[in-house]
Amino acid sequence: MGTVVEAAQKADLLRRGFSRRQFGRIASLLSAGAALPFYNESALAHQISKIYNMPPDAVRINSNENPLGPCAEAADAIHSVVKNGGRYMFEQTDLLAQTMAEQENIPFSRKPEERYIDIYAGSTAALHQAVIAFCSKDRPFVKADPGYEAGENAAGFIGAGAVDVPLRNGTWDHNVRKMLEMAPNAGLFYICNPNNPTGTLTSHADIEYLVANKPAGSVVMVDEAYIHFTSKAERCTDLVRANKDVIVLRTFSKLYGMAGLRAGAAIARPDLLQKLRTISINFMPITGMVGATASLKASNLVAERRKINSDNREDTFNWLTARNVEFIPSESNCFMVKVKRPGKEFFADMAKQNVFIGRTWPIWPTWVRVTVGTRDEMAKFKDAFAKCYGV
Repeated sequence: MGTVVEAAQKADLLRRGFSRRQFGRIASLLSAGAALPFYNESALAHQISKIYNMPPDAVRINSNENPLGPCAEAADAIHSVVKNGGRYMFEQTDLLAQTMAEQENIPFSRKPEERYIDIYAGSTAALHQAVIAFCSKDRPFVKADPGYEAGENAAGFIGAGAVDVPLRNGTWDHNVRKMLEMAPNAGLFYICNPNNPTGTLTSHADIEYLVANKPAGSVVMVDEAYIHFTSKAERCTDLVRANKDVIVLRTFSKLYGMAGLRAGAAIARPDLLQKLRTISINFMPITGMVGATASLKASNLVAERRKINSDNREDTFNWLTARNVEFIPSESNCFMVKVKRPGKEFFADMAKQNVFIGRTWPIWPTWVRVTVGTRDEMAKFKDAFAKCYGV
């Protein structure tokens, strides 16, 4: 690694306590501009072999995808741009960033040193890069348990520590005071809001408390992948506008139905984004870019899809409640339900009914995650659940 930038990266990593061996692993990725090979959602799931063998008519409520897919406006834009797929069309990435910035009332600039928003293929890559940028063997990654594991796996890859903090009993939100207590020298605090897998909310006041009381030099990352499914959560882009040590993640994989098309963003102060930007190259697929921009401009899309998801979710909750099945009330497109036996066994039995639900978490081995599907899919879920649970 011979450039001035690469030399600065090496000095920073060694300053933060990485060994030369750990640095070598990271450097090989930086020099190649490689995708970071930490983990992905499907590789984590125990049922990966069964996922690949899903029948065409299977009920797929395992990965928090949106069965509605891209909206009509996005599909039209994607179809129209495919013929230009031989071009990089970087301007489409800038247009998406500008559209998001305008809607979020944050500054927009095409100059990297002034940017408050960077576009990604989804949002997990930004999380991975933030772990490399802000964590080290002495400054751990901190998340809720159960919670989204991508950052924890990235921390393990680079030799940084990870601290799992149980959700608060009863409310199932992030226990920010416990996070501060258990990791007084954290590098990155990760708040998924609504949380994956529980779909529960952490208050804006608690997030502000975490930001105000975190150790110097650490960063709070608020993953708002599921924020569009609820009107009850306060967005945290106001903390970015206030130039706090906060990075907000967004994705088009969930409500916007673009999981396979890949579009997302990191929103933060320019100097924080620059630390992420040096980790990996970031060329975007033009299909994802035009689809995401069209989705943002589609009037009433969020409200309409939020209602569809909410109606199907609440109908399922009413059904579970009537049968005395324990679940955690959710504000997103997934929820956790207690099945009273090992979740992996329950998954296997549901799969025999051609209904593929989500995985379990080690801290809650008898709970499984279920994605909210269409009304027809949730009807099939109820039938299969009744047989496998015995209600």
